[in-house]
Amino acid sequence: MIREKGEGIRDKGEEGREAEGLGRLSCPAPAKLNLFLHVTGRRPDGYHLLQTLFRFIDLNDTLHFDLRADGAVHRSNRIEGVPEEQDLCVRAALLLKKETACQLGADIFVEKRIPMGGGLGGGSSDAATTLIALNRLWSLGLGRERLMEIGLKLGADVPVFVFGENAFAEGVGEKLQAYALPDAWYVVLFPPVQVPTAKIFSHSELTRDSVSIIIRALRTKPLRNDLQQVVCKLYPEVAEYLAELGKYGKAMMTGSGACVFAEFASQSEAEEVLQKMPRGMSGVAVKGLSRHPLQDWVPV
Repeated sequence: MIREKGEGIRDKGEEGREAEGLGRLSCPAPAKLNLFLHVTGRRPDGYHLLQTLFRFIDLNDTLHFDLRADGAVHRSNRIEGVPEEQDLCVRAALLLKKETACQLGADIFVEKRIPMGGGLGGGSSDAATTLIALNRLWSLGLGRERLMEIGLKLGADVPVFVFGENAFAEGVGEKLQAYALPDAWYVVLFPPVQVPTAKIFSHSELTRDSVSIIIRALRTKPLRNDLQQVVCKLYPEVAEYLAELGKYGKAMMTGSGACVFAEFASQSEAEEVLQKMPRGMSGVAVKGLSRHPLQDWVPV
């Protein structure tokens, strides 16, 4: 369920839908929050070592797949600022074809709802849903581990969406342990900026030496987002949104920004806080999910 400021409740559904006709799937691609994000080091190849806690939320893009027998892969709608050849859905489909020598193809229609450049993992989630859906549509039968390996070639956040459970992550984000989280609601605000991830990770003032923690310490240690300070310095709008939401709860940035969130115990509390945001501050009140809605679609 999603509650947007100024709108009513709408049921987005939690399961993929297979059309009655053969060769068509419609599937959700949920957003994620990083409930904390620590940068613990940097590898010789330049990739940063992280610790984070991923939580899926009930805010999703919707992807529609139509089977093609000619092997071609196309995105069938235009997305501002994302050329078809750079779209992670198209890249995921082409990579899956290459890895499996599959001769089939697909047309992919992407309904975007997750803000781009917001740290909510929309592109990575779209890529993972593409792998999961086409594994089914093309009858490939790949297991979860293999799909996660393919997903990692597309981006560090892709594997968790294939993994299918809220997770404590280490490494570059690919070492995952399932982590059960209690029911919760979140207010997620969308500052009007897109934050380039590479720009933040390359910044000279980024903290890169946070002390690693063990999973048992998550409920007792103070947690933060190490990228937040740099983003707020470069993008004052993010700091403004954090300050406003922070009046009602502990506010934190997700991922490399720009979106910010705070956790609340109930739907009514989250909706009340959302309505208190100043005019012009867009956002949603969303429920935390216990698992990815397509988790059962992936063979073990």
